[in-house]
Amino acid sequence: MIVTDKETGTNLAEIAEGIFRINTPIPPSAFPGGFSFNQYLILDEEPLLFHTGPRAIFAPVTGAIATVMPIERLRHVAFSHVEADECGTLNQLLALAPQAQPLCGQIAAMVSIGDLADRPPTALNDGETRSLGRHQVRWLDAAHLPHGWECGYLFEETTRTLLCGDLFTQPGIGEEPLTRGDILGPSDAFRRQLDYFAHSPHSSSLLAKLAATRPQRLACMHGSAWEGDGAALLGALGESLARAA
Repeated sequence: MIVTDKETGTNLAEIAEGIFRINTPIPPSAFPGGFSFNQYLILDEEPLLFHTGPRAIFAPVTGAIATVMPIERLRHVAFSHVEADECGTLNQLLALAPQAQPLCGQIAAMVSIGDLADRPPTALNDGETRSLGRHQVRWLDAAHLPHGWECGYLFEETTRTLLCGDLFTQPGIGEEPLTRGDILGPSDAFRRQLDYFAHSPHSSSLLAKLAATRPQRLACMHGSAWEGDGAALLGALGESLARAA
């Protein structure tokens, strides 16, 4: 892990071959217990950024990207759902990367991104894949999991990394880039405190669909990325949600 911005503590670490986590810690003085925002950069012939971060951290995020590649090489700006920390600087990134396009699901393109974005989006169907070069990503629709009709995820097939957004939001500053430790317990506690899951009756079946990819890494948007039996952990999340229903 290398610190790329000393003022904010933004740092960069490779969590899988060619996949970098960009982490900006939010200290306890600004958020009780601390928090973090993560973006994931897939470095390839067609580089892809998953999550943009909110506008307040645009400079350190783009600075971190610049340590591994020129920002203008970016080709895809992807996200799980429409929210400030997911795609708040989408248009700013498009302005810096003239060949980049938003990449999202069909619902997001229809209800939001086709209008909000300064460039037309690449809209993927459920299960549709996109080659980036050595890496290949597959879009998985996941409406209202945890929130947002347009919600979905990208599964990177080469490294078996699931870019899983808010599913395992952990408190704290995410100082460990990649862990094999418990992330379900802390994320469950955080979920019970803030109640940001949609309580959809389809959550279990959608988690089973994600588990069927048998991910070896979970690239979380808040907190540490995780390595291990991803299918089992997604199943455990489903059981936890069922008990809470």
